[in-house]
Formats: sequence, C-alpha cells, structure tokens
Amino acid sequence: MASFRERVLDAVRAVPHGKVVSYGQVAEMVGAPHAARQVGAVLYGLRDEDGDVPWHRVVNAAGGISTYKVGHGELQVALLKAEGVTFVSEGGPEGERVDMRAHRWRPEPAG
Repeated sequence: MASFRERVLDAVRAVPHGKVVSYGQVAEMVGAPHAARQVGAVLYGLRDEDGDVPWHRVVNAAGGISTYKVGHGELQVALLKAEGVTFVSEGGPEGERVDMRAHRWRPEPAG
C-alpha cells in the first residue's frame, strides 16, 4: 500500500486545471477523513522532485489561500487566476477567497 504522503500527492495530481479542493477533501480522498492538517503538512514539505504536484489547487474549506509558499499567498492566487479560477471578496482582513461554488472539484466516486 502507498504511504499517506504518496496517496496525498496522487490525489492532488488528479485535481484538474481550473479546479480546487480543500485540505479536508484531499484527506477524505485518501481514506483519512480527519487528516486535513496532515495533508497541509505533506504539501508544505514538497520537494523539488514533486514539481508536478499542483499544490496551489488546494485551499481551505472556505476557499481561503495558504500562505506558506510566498508572502501572503500571492503565488497561489496568481497560479489559480492563471488557470481561470475566480475569487469573491469577503471583506475583512483575509480578503479574497476562491469561488468554491464555481471551482470546487468533486471527483467521481470509485467503483
């Protein structure tokens, strides 16, 4: 059986261009529904050889942007916008969020 890390990376690789998933969704996809934080840890620990993993397509459940790659998420926002992902303004200190209604990916159930 593949390691948790390998399963997470494979799940994230499956997210199509222009779509996003939440950390919790990825956790569910890999059979560990309570491991959203661990999914974040896997993505935080990406290595150069993991360059094919579209980490930017993973956001928090409300569509919020992670901030660990560059500054306050500017890189992630730029990558998502380049894929046509739209954002909605929530006001408040966190600013924009991904329009989850328009861009959340729901994979087909296996079987």
